[in-house]
Amino acid sequence: MAYSVKQRHRAPAVTSPVPVDPTLPRACVVGAGSSGIAAVKALAQAGVPFDCFEQGSVVGGNWVLDNPNGQSACYDTLEINTSCPRMAYSDFPMPADYPAYARHDQVAAYFEAYVDHFALRDRIAFDTTVTDVTPAPDDTWLVTVEGPAGRETRTYDAVLVANGHHWDPRWPEPAYPGTFAGEQIHAHDYRSAAQLEGRDIVVVGSGNSALDIAVEAGRVARSTVLSQRRGQWVLRKFTLGRPSDQVALPGWLPWWATALRLRLGALTSGNVARLGLPQPAHKPGQSHPVQSEGIRAALRSGAVTPKPGIERLDGDRVVFVDGSSAPADLVVWATGYRVTFPFLDASLVSADDNDLPLWKRTVHPDLPGLFFIGLLQPVGAVMPLAEAQGTWVAQMLAGRYAPPPVDEVRRQMAAEHERNRRQFYASPRHTMEVDFDHYLWDLERERRRGAARAARRRMPSAPGPGVAHDASEARS
Repeated sequence: MAYSVKQRHRAPAVTSPVPVDPTLPRACVVGAGSSGIAAVKALAQAGVPFDCFEQGSVVGGNWVLDNPNGQSACYDTLEINTSCPRMAYSDFPMPADYPAYARHDQVAAYFEAYVDHFALRDRIAFDTTVTDVTPAPDDTWLVTVEGPAGRETRTYDAVLVANGHHWDPRWPEPAYPGTFAGEQIHAHDYRSAAQLEGRDIVVVGSGNSALDIAVEAGRVARSTVLSQRRGQWVLRKFTLGRPSDQVALPGWLPWWATALRLRLGALTSGNVARLGLPQPAHKPGQSHPVQSEGIRAALRSGAVTPKPGIERLDGDRVVFVDGSSAPADLVVWATGYRVTFPFLDASLVSADDNDLPLWKRTVHPDLPGLFFIGLLQPVGAVMPLAEAQGTWVAQMLAGRYAPPPVDEVRRQMAAEHERNRRQFYASPRHTMEVDFDHYLWDLERERRRGAARAARRRMPSAPGPGVAHDASEARS
């Protein structure tokens, strides 16, 4: 069935944590952002022994303005693009008095409340950076960390990577020709309108951050240009006064059903190409959704001037491919992010052009014990999907789930990759795309199947490995 926004009930606060079972595999969680804390909760409730390391001093990752970990791209006007009920964890709804689309500070407060409600804060080692994760010959993992106690290396049976994928800025490659006399920043370093006020701004990009920054620049800058090489279908956040994403489709429908929903949303929102932005070369639903309530008014009023892609930089001006130019003393490159893992050797795990195939966007079939949490780009919010991934991995480590044969894992992974390729146009932006409802439905189905396999293997009369081997096999 589809992921329902109506079946949300807050779980009781944890007053007596589940005892740790020392016979289970030991796990390490890298990061305490929205994905990491969901994994921590799942492991804690399964009794799996684990450590969680967070580079900064707070939870919440990218949703914390000026996060002490130095990785957040949060800016002062940032709000969620998925409505609160669809973003919240399954057993911890957002406060009823939140607006339909919560602000960043409200989201950060929600994550803080989640950690305290489930008694997770003491399970997280703050101000501790994971510097190296290396496989050992005995199928364990060596994790080196640096923190208040210095540098040390620990051994784990499993590592859950939850370091996020919106922190390593992707700049234009190759760089545009020419020289520029002004300032250039990536959207990752944008924080507030104070950086834009009274200046000649060129914002480059077509995603959500680009539109947010352009709208804000249109309000305070001397001049604002929005440069896009490729057009996008820009959806509205509300339909007939209601959050647009709360009209869910059944999760069992094929991938094209979501594409149909996005096409309908684009058509009802109106084509921003009529306001001067490039005409999208793809159909609605063939790219990750872009949403903005303000860009249309900014374009109509002239506060933001649309321009095509850049040809070159020319001193105090930017020249575009149509031969026009605009004055500029600040260029904001909203050109996306690279998927990188600084603690993993590139020969072991690399994501060239952001492409890292994984089974269910979680399991690397060649690296037993290495899992990725939240490394996906859903048509919807990451948080419930990371929660489902964390629960799945916890079941594996607790021996309550057994995977299918590795050949079947690879077959499914290839089929999922091909389905993604058919739906979205080729770009680094779409290498991790999944449909929110279908993903949750599909993963829940696999969890049930794996639980049945594990139960059969635990039966005394059944041939095959015992429980201890099941736990090891579940990590393969």
